[in-house]
Amino acid sequence: MAKYIKLIIIIFAFVLTACEDFLDVKPQGELTQEAFPTSAADALLSTNAIYASLRSWYYHSGGYPILDIMSDDTHKGSNPNDQLNTVGPYDNFTITATQDGLDRWWATLYQGIKRANVVIEKVPLIEMDETLKNRYIAEASFLRGLFYFDLVRAWGGVPIVTTTAPPLKLERAEVSAVYDLIISDLTLAINDLPEKSQYGSVDLGRATVGAAKSLLAKVYLFRRETAKGDFTNAETLLLEVINSLEYDLESDFADANSKYGEHGVESVFEIGAMETEGVVGNQYANTQGVRGTPNRGWGFNRPSLDLRYSFDENDPRRDATIIDLGDVLDGIEILGDGTTPDITYDDQGNIIEVECYNQKVWVPGTSTNTQFGHNRRLIRFADVLLMAAEALNENGKPDQALIYLNRVRERARGGNPNILPDITETDQNLLRNLILLERRHELALEGHRFWDLVRTGKANEVLGPLGFRQGKHELLPIPQNEIDISQGTLLQNPDWY
Repeated sequence: MAKYIKLIIIIFAFVLTACEDFLDVKPQGELTQEAFPTSAADALLSTNAIYASLRSWYYHSGGYPILDIMSDDTHKGSNPNDQLNTVGPYDNFTITATQDGLDRWWATLYQGIKRANVVIEKVPLIEMDETLKNRYIAEASFLRGLFYFDLVRAWGGVPIVTTTAPPLKLERAEVSAVYDLIISDLTLAINDLPEKSQYGSVDLGRATVGAAKSLLAKVYLFRRETAKGDFTNAETLLLEVINSLEYDLESDFADANSKYGEHGVESVFEIGAMETEGVVGNQYANTQGVRGTPNRGWGFNRPSLDLRYSFDENDPRRDATIIDLGDVLDGIEILGDGTTPDITYDDQGNIIEVECYNQKVWVPGTSTNTQFGHNRRLIRFADVLLMAAEALNENGKPDQALIYLNRVRERARGGNPNILPDITETDQNLLRNLILLERRHELALEGHRFWDLVRTGKANEVLGPLGFRQGKHELLPIPQNEIDISQGTLLQNPDWY
């Protein structure tokens, strides 16, 4: 019996050893972190993977255009009851730490950061063309800076992850540290990225030095650790982009966001997409497409009456921004959704909403699939011109600011000298407000308005009647599931407990 027991022990020990050796073998035919990227082809694939994060539906503030909905430019939209409890609270600032979409947005931004870290950490070790290698690393740095800029604007100080093997628990960094990382990443990108004109047709949509300078200038305008943003550095960068002559305004305002202006002269950085669902499509426009007839999407992000009436009566940008019932686009009459009221009244009989849609995401076609082909412009040259006007005005150069402000208005006129006259105001405070208003009209429904109101200190004044509370709603709540996963390492933003 003792011999049998001894034999069983020996066999059992052998099996355990064999299993352990087997489990230690890396999967055959599958990529692992240790085995990828190791070649020039891998470097390209891993860089492209970062861009793929931009086409995720969740990249766009968790799937819904909540930044516009939280501004005075739009309402929830869609059918009155559609996503009322998940998207509706963004309309009146009743959101909570468990609100739908926040966790998806947070996770997608960090997924993009993880992919960028792979390139930044692993590609330098690959033997390949040095110029191309440096470009890939610069693209990854630009995109990591872009992701962190969204994070710091939305949540303030967030965990900083700059390695492919971070610790399991990470505390929130100081806001200043996050901005320091963004500035470092974008500065590196500026040094090694090419101009837009240096890319071939197969590389359209990749990060450029102009995109990196424009984004860094926006970072300087937004950074509010001191009483004012860094307008001096912003001015320098923006004038370099303008004077590069790489960009210009589309002759037709409508083309700045339409299919006809894709990767065009006004596009500084955009997210490319194809007209189909899946990884190559972009659901951003489908989420906001006309609901009902024609069926082009879900109809979220309905332009507000406040936005409509803020335009000069003859400003052509109003009709190029808002789709009204009865409009005919590309030969298709817009009839809208039968279950959505054409006009919504309050208890006193006042009109508070009308059924209308975002024209900037309209894609010609006959099905919802075509909406997935919209290329979302993250940075337009018009935005660059208006940022330059803002920086120059803040730096005491109103006459130069007016040059760029009026260049945007000239395009908006569409050749009609009887509308939108040049602005001549040089008082800094008055001109500041005029530039902000011009940004509203030029960039409406493109995700800028809420950030502009926060960074200029106007949010409480403008959004207070809608439910905004100063000292709280400048930031979103950290998603509760992220706090739970961290086991208390992550601390919630003020007043969101």
